[in-house]
Amino acid sequence: MTTSSSERGVSLGMPQLPAPAYPDDVRARLETDAREVIARYPDSRSALLPLLHLVQAEEGHVTRTGMQFCADVLGLTTAEVTAVATFYTMYRRRPSGDYQVGVCTNTLCAVMGGDAIFEELQEHLGVGNGETTDDGKVTLEHIECNAACDFAPVVMVNWEFFDNQTPASAKSLVDDLRAGRPVTPTRGARMCTFKETARVLAGFPDEREGAVESGGSAGPASLIGLKLAKGEASPARVVHPRGEAARTGAPHDPSPTEHLSSHDAPQDTSASDPAHPAGPTAEEGE
Repeated sequence: MTTSSSERGVSLGMPQLPAPAYPDDVRARLETDAREVIARYPDSRSALLPLLHLVQAEEGHVTRTGMQFCADVLGLTTAEVTAVATFYTMYRRRPSGDYQVGVCTNTLCAVMGGDAIFEELQEHLGVGNGETTDDGKVTLEHIECNAACDFAPVVMVNWEFFDNQTPASAKSLVDDLRAGRPVTPTRGARMCTFKETARVLAGFPDEREGAVESGGSAGPASLIGLKLAKGEASPARVVHPRGEAARTGAPHDPSPTEHLSSHDAPQDTSASDPAHPAGPTAEEGE
């Protein structure tokens, strides 16, 4: 699917006309919602982020009309609103699909198969990075770390996790989304459209049946630091470097709270090994 220069946000040197206004009924409805959002904050401009999600829920992306609306209700300039809307990648600047399918291609997910998943989805859907299928259902993009490395490779759809993916499972996932079949993330409630997701992110109740009760969590490796801080887990055992005999205790199967990498083991340094001092530190230039 191709996009025009205006859709890509490329300026051809012509001045832009003022943003068109929302229809009166749409603006009245959005103003009611906006007042509810603004009332949550002691400083009205703090409501800008959820208001951008609100206008994104209206059109599926943040338009010039949406940014003008945010500026009007918050008493900001359009430049101030645009600076925020263009900074965060969660705000879309051009029309996109009902389902934002993001494949993590950061280091761990990439080596675990993320790169292969992304390449196969491009071929399977017939789109490139940031492009949308002809039916308007799926926008494909590669994204940075999802903070779910213990489930790599990870695919996200409208910010919901699909863990431990393969090229085959990812293709089945997008096929189900395009066909309108029910899809449930690995963690969380069943899928909804990007517009519906944006309204929830604006701070309004998730009205899907069972959505609030549905939950999920990070894996044990991600949560060990939190458990240690709460005193809910014993300190992690540090494994000796390979080939070095254990100093104390008998070998045993490690628990999920234990580190298994010999890279974490304490290493001898000049400060801890008097037999091998480093000597005085040389001055710069000596």
